[in-house]
Amino acid sequence: MSIYEDLGIRPLINASATLTRLGGSVMPPEVVDAMVEASKHFVNLDELQRAVGERLAAMTHNEAAYVSSGAAAGIVLATAACIAGTDPKAIQQLPDLTGLKNEVIIHKSHRNGYDHAVRQVGVKIVEIGYAGHTAPWELERAINDKTAAVFWFQGAMTGHGDLPLETVIEIANRHNVPVVVDAAAQVPPVENLWRFTQMGAALAIFSGGKDLRGPQSSGLVVGRRDLIEAMRLNGNPNHSIGRPMKVGKEEMVGLLTAVKLYLARDHEARASQDEEVVAGWCAALNQVPGVRAERSFPNEAGQPLPRAKVIIDAAKAGLSRDEVVAQLNSGTPSIHVAAGGGDAIYLNPMTLSDGEEQIVLDRLLEILRG
Repeated sequence: MSIYEDLGIRPLINASATLTRLGGSVMPPEVVDAMVEASKHFVNLDELQRAVGERLAAMTHNEAAYVSSGAAAGIVLATAACIAGTDPKAIQQLPDLTGLKNEVIIHKSHRNGYDHAVRQVGVKIVEIGYAGHTAPWELERAINDKTAAVFWFQGAMTGHGDLPLETVIEIANRHNVPVVVDAAAQVPPVENLWRFTQMGAALAIFSGGKDLRGPQSSGLVVGRRDLIEAMRLNGNPNHSIGRPMKVGKEEMVGLLTAVKLYLARDHEARASQDEEVVAGWCAALNQVPGVRAERSFPNEAGQPLPRAKVIIDAAKAGLSRDEVVAQLNSGTPSIHVAAGGGDAIYLNPMTLSDGEEQIVLDRLLEILRG
């Protein structure tokens, strides 16, 4: 009996995305082995964080790197670093921002649930622009002596009324204001691990537990050495705002191993395999009355990988999109897919283990054929 069966929990097939609520991703055996090895010894956490950070920075062509307890924790510590720096008095004062910089600029079109991680440090969010348009002068006008940082959320919201990131970086850097890029789900492409900082962003933040396939409770922050040092001092094991955001020795070593594997991966072959899976799904599903399947690109996170968009005509198929989703969820094994607008579902191959793509197709055909 597996640990999940013992707990009365059914493991599932994730054909949706690298979602936190579904467990992020499945770690490769090499990552698990590294974490087990790390768990067998005591070690000075600060020394390990610095050593792992130096290795990660060199591997990703960055000045410095930090392992956080997830990307959201990275956002909290990046915000704290931009406000308090390495000043012990300011670090102890947080989240009381009296006398400190207390504003963070975010595009109106970028507002989302994850900016709560910025707000929990105590800052005031200053919105610029509108849902459909932002002008450079709006960013210029928003910057003042209280501005701690400009946050940029890369992904599905990008390009909807915002300034180009290059423009944001140029304006902010001219005023000595750091730009922090939340790129949690923005690998692939692998080059993003250094692209944003080489563009001039001060920090870029990635999830360790999505496509990197490291520990789910890990995040990777890369960028300026002074801000990475400030993140260390504002984080665990120091008594600071980041003390509850503990990163264990296992997560540090696990993420380092995951990044090594990711950099060595044949990403072109992976993308080609995903294209083959999507093409196979579409060919089979388009034989079913009331069903239209087509390639959708890029995926929901804006990553350059395909997924299948499956549109179900309830009148012709004999059951609705929601009924199909419910049957997929309740079956054995339980299969999770993404529901899209209208009558569509999305099938994503990036989170599937070998052979699961056929299980997903067979079960979907079984449901649709009644």
